[in-house]
Amino acid sequence: MISKEQKKKLAETYGKSPNDTGKAEVQIAIFSSRIADLTEHLKSHAKDHSTRRGLLKLVGKRRRLLNYLIDTDVERYRKIITDLGIRK
Repeated sequence: MISKEQKKKLAETYGKSPNDTGKAEVQIAIFSSRIADLTEHLKSHAKDHSTRRGLLKLVGKRRRLLNYLIDTDVERYRKIITDLGIRK
């Protein structure tokens, strides 16, 4: 679970203001944080299938947002994947 403070910090870093959570970069950063948390949870709870399903849904949402960014602005896409370390 991501806290309000973490979400606000991510919005400040990737958005225009601390309340700007609608920008694609901010949403991708929030999804990445949640994905990291769920991945850690699943390392110790391997049989938690409902969490695994939620994780896969989040990965799909993040993938769709990244596809949107690559179609609209390649530079923003490249910046967000390097900042978050999503790709190699």
